[in-house]
Amino acid sequence: MAGERYIIEGGRRLQGTAEVSGSKNAAVAAMAASLLVPEECHLENVPAIGDVSFMAEVLESLGAEVERPSSSTLRLRAARITAFSPPTEQVVNLRASFMVMGPLLARFGQAACSPPGGDVIGQRPIDVHLAGFAAMGADIRRQGEKFLAEAKRLRGARIFMDYPSVLGTQNLTMAATLAKGTTVIVNAAAEPEIASLAEMLNKMGARIQGAGSHTIEIEGVDALHGTSQRIIPDRIEAGTFAIAAAITGGDVRICGLEPQRLYSLVAKLREAGVKVDEGEDVLHVRGDGQLTAVTIQAVPYPGLATDLQAPMAALLTQAQGVSYVHERVFDNRLLYVSELRKMGAEVVSTGNTAIISGPTSLVGTSVRALDIRAGAALVLAGLAAHGRTEIFDIYHLNRGYQCLDDKLRSLGANIQSV
Repeated sequence: MAGERYIIEGGRRLQGTAEVSGSKNAAVAAMAASLLVPEECHLENVPAIGDVSFMAEVLESLGAEVERPSSSTLRLRAARITAFSPPTEQVVNLRASFMVMGPLLARFGQAACSPPGGDVIGQRPIDVHLAGFAAMGADIRRQGEKFLAEAKRLRGARIFMDYPSVLGTQNLTMAATLAKGTTVIVNAAAEPEIASLAEMLNKMGARIQGAGSHTIEIEGVDALHGTSQRIIPDRIEAGTFAIAAAITGGDVRICGLEPQRLYSLVAKLREAGVKVDEGEDVLHVRGDGQLTAVTIQAVPYPGLATDLQAPMAALLTQAQGVSYVHERVFDNRLLYVSELRKMGAEVVSTGNTAIISGPTSLVGTSVRALDIRAGAALVLAGLAAHGRTEIFDIYHLNRGYQCLDDKLRSLGANIQSV
């Protein structure tokens, strides 16, 4: 898999319609939530991507049953859990694997996990997870390479999160559903994936209010039950296609999404000179004019998603003037700058800021996808470049995008996976 690569012949204007798949981040959280109950949970609109497969392996290592009746559905049953700690070699593939801690601790009174892996985009402190578990009465200690949490039954608590971590908010929300008493999470993450998880948990019998805001209140219950849940559209994939239309001077309708979840991106695209029209579940993006330099900041929701920061940087190489890209979420997410420079981009980084001078004429060459979204930025740059771009290590992209090359080809791109 590591040897697979994309070859892109750039310079083609994208046109047509792109359908958005289910959300990667919402899907893996919903999979973790299935550990809270012995009954079956049924998930629809699940993306066929690497991270979902990794999470399935993590659940199976604990004794859960995972079936895929179709390419977009999952049946999960955690009736016979035989282990409370996933193997470290699986955890290092996927940071979301740490989300099994909350459900296991709440339901069984014990859980252990190694620090999570995933993309190399900076520190992902798990302190907010562990401090939250401790506030609810869990005994936390280090056991070799793993963190171990134990509690006969968690207790409701008021938890202040030092940082509005998405995974931390999801983990603590799941843990609190079966705690005795009421838990209030202050400075919680407000991303749509949080609200989606809370909707599923409430259908399972939980009592959660405020999900999607920065204060979430969870009244603990004695038991939950199985349910069905449709995974929300992937706003990051939708945003990636919007930027693809803009960078190629294209005309693309992106369907099956929730446009209100992309207001921050739409605002910046319009500021840069891209034409964007919104419908109930569609964005119509046209990039047929001169692009103008803008300043962007990647910040927690509802600000511009950190996962769209690198793709936007690729677009801004084609904008007139000097653009500034500030990363406020992860401390190591500008590694793609060196790869863009190989393609002729005039971009420098200082600390967590990239300074981009444009427009520059990008030229195809050999580059590496260093993580999922850095890889997406290189695909976008390759679509706009003159000549042939070869992108190595696209297994990163396959972790987060379903059939990316097929979807781009349907819009007229010349992209092949070899």
